[in-house]
Amino acid sequence: MTSDKAVIVVGAGDALGGAIARRFARGGLVAVPSRRKAEPLKRLVKQIESEGGKAKGILCDARDEEAVSALFDRVESEIGPAEVVVFNTGAQHRASILDMTTRIYRQVWESAAFAGFVTAREAARRMVKRGTGTIIFTGATASIRGGATFASFSSAKHALRALAESMARELGPAGIHVGHIIVDGMIDSEAVREKFPDQVGALPEGGLLNPDHIAEAYWSMYTQPKDAWTFEMDVRPSVEQW
Repeated sequence: MTSDKAVIVVGAGDALGGAIARRFARGGLVAVPSRRKAEPLKRLVKQIESEGGKAKGILCDARDEEAVSALFDRVESEIGPAEVVVFNTGAQHRASILDMTTRIYRQVWESAAFAGFVTAREAARRMVKRGTGTIIFTGATASIRGGATFASFSSAKHALRALAESMARELGPAGIHVGHIIVDGMIDSEAVREKFPDQVGALPEGGLLNPDHIAEAYWSMYTQPKDAWTFEMDVRPSVEQW
């Protein structure tokens, strides 16, 4: 094992997850972005390396308990201790409760809540032994407010926030900083612009969240001194109604 410290980003997508991995790599950690698709992961690793950072992408389905455990074992044996773990897996789904199927509800819960539990548990088991580490969960407006047609997503995000709060209360005294960041608004990405062209077009200037700017909130939470830890912060555009 090397002496490098790693940041594991579970759910390292093309927007926020990738931005978080790049930000922590610029801060000197070895970025370990993880997701289920290989090609986007390779592109992200190349981008980080082109910017002078260190990165190692690892494919993983965060809903698979054995795969997540193997991910952590591999990182800590090949790179170094997992200094930071960010759970950023998305699972947004919108449908009337009248049309909601058990299959969809379960899939959303597995991706947003169950996978978060498995990831955070594996992180905590290793960090507690060292008495240090940071675990950050990505939340959303749905984490604190249930909206019409968002029953599956909101219930899963509520569960994830409750997990984060419970862990923060338990693990803080053991030296583990657990935080929850609520991202309130639409994140500027190619996927969002293609999927929601009307909504994006109707936003005023500055109405989209820049992924790189959001990533600064994660870095800020990680670098807080132990006598002034934040459990939760929210980030939103200045023009967002809330």
